[in-house]
Amino acid sequence: MTIPELVRATRSTRSFDESVPVPEEVLYACADAARLTPSSRNDQVLKFRLVSNPGEVEAVLTHTKWAGYLPELHLPPEGRHPTAFIVICHDRAIAENAAPYRVDVGIAAEAIVLAASETGFASCIIGSFDAAAVRDALALPDALAPVLVIALGKGDETIVLTEAVDGEVKYYRDEAGVHYVPKRGEDEVILK
Repeated sequence: MTIPELVRATRSTRSFDESVPVPEEVLYACADAARLTPSSRNDQVLKFRLVSNPGEVEAVLTHTKWAGYLPELHLPPEGRHPTAFIVICHDRAIAENAAPYRVDVGIAAEAIVLAASETGFASCIIGSFDAAAVRDALALPDALAPVLVIALGKGDETIVLTEAVDGEVKYYRDEAGVHYVPKRGEDEVILK
């Protein structure tokens, strides 16, 4: 698969087949891909907590919020939870101030979700979560501050990219549960 094809196939998934665990080697490979990405000043302040134990997965899940544009839905649905997470943490022992490293978090997150997609697993990058509660649930040291949570699992929903109409970019679902993601047109975002 080419990079553009892989990017197109990598969507924020909010429903998973719980009967399919994410193998430890896949989780490790995703985190290792992130480890190798560029880093501001090459400080490498990010640490990656792999979460696959079912109790820990559910503990992390309880401290996350999903699909802000769809408040009427409870996502992920009961019985359709992710089977793993990777929690990206900022190591304050290396650098106290996280602000200069925000771009590193995005780069690492994209590497993780692309690596997962390449192996047939789906993901959802979650920025809406209780960082202190996640740190406590995973018994992380005080120096490690969770900055992003990535859910992983075998996706079991249909996600369709569509053209944004009149600037409307809110994702939505139809009566059959198909998830649509409007994207602005090339002429709107690619400047010449």
